[in-house]
Amino acid sequence: MTSILYIGGTGTISAACVRRSVSLGHRVAVLNRGSARRPLPPEVELIEADIRDAGSVRTAIGDRRFDVVAEFLAFTPDHVATDLDLFEGRTGQYVFISSASAYEKPPRRLPVVESTPLRNPFWQYSRDKIACEDVLVAAHRDRGLPVTIIRPSHTYDERLLPTLGGWTDIARMRAGRPVIVHGDGTSLWTITHSDDFAVAFTGLLGNPAAIGDAFTITGTHAPTWNQIYDWLADAAGVDSPDLVHVASDTIASFAPDLGPGLLGDKAHSMVFDSSKVTELVPGFRTTVTFDEGARRILAYYDANPEAQRVDDGLDAAFDRIAAHARSAG
Repeated sequence: MTSILYIGGTGTISAACVRRSVSLGHRVAVLNRGSARRPLPPEVELIEADIRDAGSVRTAIGDRRFDVVAEFLAFTPDHVATDLDLFEGRTGQYVFISSASAYEKPPRRLPVVESTPLRNPFWQYSRDKIACEDVLVAAHRDRGLPVTIIRPSHTYDERLLPTLGGWTDIARMRAGRPVIVHGDGTSLWTITHSDDFAVAFTGLLGNPAAIGDAFTITGTHAPTWNQIYDWLADAAGVDSPDLVHVASDTIASFAPDLGPGLLGDKAHSMVFDSSKVTELVPGFRTTVTFDEGARRILAYYDANPEAQRVDDGLDAAFDRIAAHARSAG
């Protein structure tokens, strides 16, 4: 039995990994501030502490050791440095969740592999993840830190809509209003259900062959954005959604908050080679494609009206973008 400490543990990806770890019979603890975005299995030990407050973590964990520490909430080198101060020498494997958005943008070659350069001039989030990786690689090289780096791409569950506007897009579809799609909608986008991701992730925990290495974890399902929007429309009961295709640069100029994630990731075709992780976890594969994923998402939102939140600012921006696109011909 492997003892695993998840830092976070209730997010889109981590909740699925926690469930999978429990189902495999591991001893699982989750460290967070006590707020469960998604429910934890009853077998999980909840350790209440704020990972941004090192003193509270030390008080909460005492002198405990863990076979694996899986960090889902580190986003800057300072976060990683605090973790190393807390956990180095007290775990057999420190697993850092980086991001596939760290790979060079635009990509020069597809599919993307783990040796693809890390460079993203568009998105600070991605550059911070690269800087975190640099700290960890140096610690592994200089003093043998038992680190494993994981790079997920777009991973979702029933609560996470993958489009630019999230639920705002669904509300617009159902109202017969225009929905903005970046580019011409034909770029390929790898999208992975969290339950599939969890199979690969948990297969690397406690695996000596994963130490000192980095792995991209994505499925092999890479539909076009047009397909993604059409599947969501079908699941929402909309026969002919009014999809308006707009250049990514134009969208970013009207809605600057969308710019970094769009120009630094979604605007590009992103297809990944998953052979490195499947060599260590041969059972990993895509079992949930997004036609099914879209149905699960709409079933969740329709059953939970409180989750149906329209972003008024984004909604207004989409109106302006649609009007601009149509006036431009």
